[in-house]
Amino acid sequence: MGGRPSHGVLAGYVAGNSWLHRAPLWAKFLGVVAAGAASFVLLDWRVSATALGVVLLAWLSAGLGWRRLAASARLLAPLCLVLGAFQWWQLGPATAARIVLNLALCFVAAGLLTATVPLRTLLDAVARLARPFRRLGANPERFALAIAIMLRSIPVIAGAFDEVGEAARARGLERDVRARTVPVVLSAVAYARRTGEALAARGLGDGDDDHA
Repeated sequence: MGGRPSHGVLAGYVAGNSWLHRAPLWAKFLGVVAAGAASFVLLDWRVSATALGVVLLAWLSAGLGWRRLAASARLLAPLCLVLGAFQWWQLGPATAARIVLNLALCFVAAGLLTATVPLRTLLDAVARLARPFRRLGANPERFALAIAIMLRSIPVIAGAFDEVGEAARARGLERDVRARTVPVVLSAVAYARRTGEALAARGLGDGDDDHA
């Protein structure tokens, strides 16, 4: 497989036949929910570290490799650094470590889901889960489409961060916040406009709910 490496754990499906690929979708959903609940349940950083270690072992045992984890670490590191420093200042090192570890746990758990379930299968499942809310006026297919757009946007924006960072370093501007952020924002806006135009061309604009 040539080209640039995938940008992070949420970059998309990785074909395989590991135990995790074969696991039922409902079990993977429950795993992601459990990881999210861990943010409230795990109150000891050592337990959080153990849980993260288990998820990382699951990642490696599924044959997903280190490259996506390394790409994600580059993206998460600034957020974790700022969040951890603030929590250290406010609540101490133990709480800071717990919060950062729980954030990484949620992120990797979500990555296990997107890496071992084809996007179409995942979106069909999301649409089925949202179907009971149709009576409240919700559109399950539109909800699934929003999830798809979000998942596809992550590697695009991550790639923009990488490219802008490399360009800034080449010009000696790696410490210039404006040089590293403004092009990414412009790229994200352009991507959003292209996505909106593509949806409108397929009749998925704001007005299509009137016909539901």
